[in-house]
Amino acid sequence: MPVITYREALRHAMDEELNRDPNVVIMGEEVGQFHGAYKVTEGLLAKYGPKRIVDTPISEAGFLGMGIGSAMLGLRPVMELMFFSFYSVAFDQIFNNAANIRYMSGGLINCPIVIRGPANGGTNVGATHSHTPESIAAYHPGIKVVVPSTPYDAKGLLKSAIRDNDPVMFMENTILYGEMGEVPTEEYLVPLGSAKVMREGKDISIIGHGRAIQMALKSADMLKEKHNINAEVVDLRSIRPLDEATILASVKKTNRVLLVEEAKPFCSVSAMLACIIQEKAFDYLDAPIRRVTSMDAPAIYSPPLEKEQLPTPQKIFDAALAVLK
Repeated sequence: MPVITYREALRHAMDEELNRDPNVVIMGEEVGQFHGAYKVTEGLLAKYGPKRIVDTPISEAGFLGMGIGSAMLGLRPVMELMFFSFYSVAFDQIFNNAANIRYMSGGLINCPIVIRGPANGGTNVGATHSHTPESIAAYHPGIKVVVPSTPYDAKGLLKSAIRDNDPVMFMENTILYGEMGEVPTEEYLVPLGSAKVMREGKDISIIGHGRAIQMALKSADMLKEKHNINAEVVDLRSIRPLDEATILASVKKTNRVLLVEEAKPFCSVSAMLACIIQEKAFDYLDAPIRRVTSMDAPAIYSPPLEKEQLPTPQKIFDAALAVLK
């Protein structure tokens, strides 16, 4: 099985879907001639031409509105944001219009649009370019939210997102773009709403999504090596729809839970998970649920300070030991 980067996996997904369905188009700032701000769309303009790989003005409100309108009329646009922080410029288009149109039209009008791009801190670009808005997006019924952690899932989930008839917020991580992983050459799909047990364990469940999963796996190795603790690591992959069955099965198996994410703690995905576990698996818990999140403050420019602001394998390791006391 070929080993490719997370970036290449995303590109392969779009290439395959562009080739499969003439209604798929790519739009965004610099996606064509510049090959994408992070070179994810490299080579697609030469292969598919400017009518399907469309460079847009620097106006998220404008080009996301255009994408939503084209989706309502039958296209399947994949919109690239240079930073997911800029989704807020088009808040009305995404959350007031795209999220609600199928419901308000009685199912007569679909809006099959994918909005993708990096949603992460840790790259020292400051507070206005470092948002992780999974919980904000997932709050709105009608929006689906996907956060892949591996090249395999990045490709399979993006292909599923492009084929989905609802708006999908597809949140990536710039730090993961160079991560390598095995990706099949034959076509495959990863269904939305399907979590994955990345590592089997019996002592504690570490549950998260995105780059936090890579850190959780390192922490699980540390727990095994230093304390012979077998941690189970569960990758949500999809925030909405959410695979509650896999989450609860893991909790009932290990009886202890640590939730990890790069987002802020207030009104976050981990806060919602804690509520679900408390309501549906309380009798299985042998210890209080703990969380490891980003510090509840705007992202810091300073590289050493931002490292302290975000989750780390050591922080996850320490929190897991605290749960197991």
